Amino acid sequence: MKALKYLLFLLLIFIIGMAIYIAVQPNNFEVTRTRNIKAPAPVLYNNVIDFKNWEAWSSWAEADPNMKIKLPEQSKGVNGSYSWEDKDGIGTMKTVNTVPNTTIQQRMQFADFPSSDVTWSFKQKEDGSTDAIWTISGKDLPFKFKAFSILMGGMEQQIAPHYERSLEKLDSIAVASMKVYNVVVNGITQHGGGYYIYNTASCKISDLTNKMQELMPTVNIYAQNNNIIMAGAPFTIYHKWDVENDAVMFSCCIPTTEKIITSEPDILTGQLKPFKAVKITLNGDYSNLEKAWEKASKYIADNNLEEIDDSSALEVYQNNPKSTPNPADLITEIYIAVK
Repeated sequence: MKALKYLLFLLLIFIIGMAIYIAVQPNNFEVTRTRNIKAPAPVLYNNVIDFKNWEAWSSWAEADPNMKIKLPEQSKGVNGSYSWEDKDGIGTMKTVNTVPNTTIQQRMQFADFPSSDVTWSFKQKEDGSTDAIWTISGKDLPFKFKAFSILMGGMEQQIAPHYERSLEKLDSIAVASMKVYNVVVNGITQHGGGYYIYNTASCKISDLTNKMQELMPTVNIYAQNNNIIMAGAPFTIYHKWDVENDAVMFSCCIPTTEKIITSEPDILTGQLKPFKAVKITLNGDYSNLEKAWEKASKYIADNNLEEIDDSSALEVYQNNPKSTPNPADLITEIYIAVK
């Protein structure tokens, strides 16, 4: 009997001691993880801002295939939300504020525990990569929550591994999404032609990208400075493509609504006559243009078409990397004149 009383006394002391230990624990917590991802900030922001994307990179969903995820009608942007149910209970997450491409603020509620604040920050670096910073925090924590946290090893131990794995998966998905491309053979069409202003250069094929990045902005700036109305998307005319000698001659062009008399010797005026053409559309990064041109050549050969020798081939850029952060969303149209 004395032994039992002694054991009960020790148990009481342990319970009191544990209660005191739990009570003196901090009334708040914060867990943060950062990952540098080789993708522009808007690409990451656009993925995270829509909860329909979360299941693909969520470490919790990966660890529990039986988790039930429910998406409401609005899953994207402020007031967008989603909910889930697993063996531990039901949780909800809601976006409460955003600064496009920079921050996302969310509120998470799980079971009957107090709500937590979740914050995403996207800090793009000069090399084009982005630091994705994911933080969860809570304050005014009740005794029950602190007790649960201690029994589970603390919030850092519970959350940090999931954050690290989720960011790793987000990295992989974001980078892969930038490499997606598609080449569409539109077939025979009629190009309407029209006036344009341009500048011309020749260089090695290997230097083409750098040279175009130098010339195209020059024509665009001239048009803006002189209030010239653009009649469509900018384009490149290829006058000569000599693989054997690694040489290319091309013009960077801005279409205009009328014939423009330019005031600078390097900016000239040209006119395309309407012509019959094979049209190919590339949806994706410019690095895939070679594949698009190969498809165009194959289509011409397979359909016994004949290119016009003294004509030129066009690349029309329906959008650009500055306004289209994900290269997979770039649209380039190719026109090759045929008889």
